[in-house]
Amino acid sequence: MIAADLTIDIKTAALLSTAFALPYALIQPVLGVTADFFGKTKLMNLCVLVVALASLACVFATSFPFLVAMRIVAGLVAGGVFPIAMALVGDLVPIHQRQVAIARLLGVALTANVLGASIAGVIGDVLGWRGVFAVLGLFSLSVGVLAFLAFRNVKLPEPRPFNRAAVVANFRGIFADPRAKICFGSVFLESIFIHGLFPYVGLLLLSIGEVRASIAGLLIACFALGGVGYTLAVPYMVRRFPERRLMLIGGMVAACGLALTAFHLPWQAQIVVFAIFGFGFYLLHGSIQVHVTDLSQTARGAAASLHSSSFYMGQAVGPVIYGVGFAHSGPEPAILVGALVILGVGLVCARLLRHPA
Repeated sequence: MIAADLTIDIKTAALLSTAFALPYALIQPVLGVTADFFGKTKLMNLCVLVVALASLACVFATSFPFLVAMRIVAGLVAGGVFPIAMALVGDLVPIHQRQVAIARLLGVALTANVLGASIAGVIGDVLGWRGVFAVLGLFSLSVGVLAFLAFRNVKLPEPRPFNRAAVVANFRGIFADPRAKICFGSVFLESIFIHGLFPYVGLLLLSIGEVRASIAGLLIACFALGGVGYTLAVPYMVRRFPERRLMLIGGMVAACGLALTAFHLPWQAQIVVFAIFGFGFYLLHGSIQVHVTDLSQTARGAAASLHSSSFYMGQAVGPVIYGVGFAHSGPEPAILVGALVILGVGLVCARLLRHPA
């Protein structure tokens, strides 16, 4: 729709995705530091406000460069919402209750991802692409106002004044914890070999004669629904299994789900496969996130943002790696190698990630 309205090539219009995602990944450490010194709730409110205004500006865009500029602005501040929310959970929730709290936060985000993609298509059909940005902007604006009112009653420690030496010390403190390299490296590999496959789901479906793009969207939505299933099951699983067992189970289930995508099953069967796949991924990923919130007591914003940056960098690299693998060895070997890597991530995390006494 954007390509037709602004008379540009479809591939050029697709760069709007990169214009949002790349700044989102690169700016994460800066936003994390800002949250720790400026205040997490203040930064979240400000970022939601800027996202809303940038989206509303897109409604009136008459040129593609202006549209790209507004998506870059939105990408630069959008990373000040979810990762900072995860750090805020670390401030408000004791460590023994944190996995359940993070799971609930993930459940909200995953549900929003599924609904957002579906609703955007309906709005686009009814109101056009400008209507999508208008609804996004107005909804974000209302959320920002409600969040401002709600956060006024949340008691948090007063942020310290900005100090460059303290920033350096915070990052050193994060990486002094041996878990940091494992956490950030693990989510980087997760994102490469799991989320990096998603752009090729339609291509894999073509091999079984399924040409409908909606089926590819359905399978990716089932992955997210598997994550919602994880958020419902995790309170019971935390009570029954030690954390290292959860990471091991998550790695094994995610690896099996990824491997099964290489066998070109009928799409009806793949609905179940992708749901199981998503459950395993979020079980492993959620366990890693608990450790991320525990890397620093004074710089949780920075730690959460480094985690998010690692994840989105992997998401940017993943399609390239799979593209090379598909070209040289075919989809099946490339996907099976990815499954082995995910299994290895689960084993390493289960073995090495331990909370300090």
